[in-house]
Amino acid sequence: MTAHPLHHVTAVAGNARRNLDVYTRVLGLRLVKKTVNFDDPSAYHFYYGDEAGAPGSILTFFPWEQAAPGRLGAGETQETLFRVPAGATEWWAQRLEDAGLDVCAPETRFGETILPFRDPDGMRLALVEVAGAGDEPAWAASDIPAEMAIRGMHGVRLLLRAVAPTAAILRDVFGFAETGRDGPVVRMEAVDGPYGSVIELVEAPGSMPARMGRGSVHHIAFRARDDAEQAAMAEALTRDHRMQVTDQRDRNYFRSVYFREPGGVLFEIATDAPGFAVDEPAEALGQALKLPAQYEKHRAEIERILPALG
Repeated sequence: MTAHPLHHVTAVAGNARRNLDVYTRVLGLRLVKKTVNFDDPSAYHFYYGDEAGAPGSILTFFPWEQAAPGRLGAGETQETLFRVPAGATEWWAQRLEDAGLDVCAPETRFGETILPFRDPDGMRLALVEVAGAGDEPAWAASDIPAEMAIRGMHGVRLLLRAVAPTAAILRDVFGFAETGRDGPVVRMEAVDGPYGSVIELVEAPGSMPARMGRGSVHHIAFRARDDAEQAAMAEALTRDHRMQVTDQRDRNYFRSVYFREPGGVLFEIATDAPGFAVDEPAEALGQALKLPAQYEKHRAEIERILPALG
């Protein structure tokens, strides 16, 4: 079966300038697109990723200054995982601590070295040492050595009251297969290139429901190569799993359908095309404010309302 790993993860932030600083300067990700929320053009939508903005490297944020803190609970992404080269944990632990982030002690999960930490809004992240990642191209900030730089997304952990229904969709529709268990955690993988191939399902029957807010993941997106593949996946969800899937929505850089999986997490299926270079040269990604067509006539007003980033 064709594998459909992650395309991107989208989360809620607070202060836009702080978010930009943490993810570009501290973590060394590239800002590949600076645009606005399709439903709220008074707020930015930042896309961070690798040099090309490749599917599976992308973490996006809606920075809402007044957003209340979220509450972790069932039906939410518990942790977002990024890949780093083997041996990079100690260097990153020091860097994150020096930047004032909340850093936990390294752990070993499923044979991998993990460095959990939180960003200033409380979002849970982790760096995962991956053998061979150091041989891949890196987008490195000026003070991050290429041999330490983040190499795209590793995957996510989902907190669920029951694992089985979500696992069935991951297996039947997205091509994931179970590769390990550790107590209440089921690890599933769908390998198609280096990025976004791991989903870990944490079963917590007594958990309170999640409350969306600052530091919460809003949704996770899986890859479809084109519209036809996306349509086939949506049909399988409706036919075989009785999921209610939205109509396709054009997000400028990909086309999307959405559904809420049985555990309560909002899932998206996003096409690889057209990509982030559709409206600006690859070498200039993220430099200019790009607006959806319906908002272009309001550019002056939107630019006046958006928070200053300088």
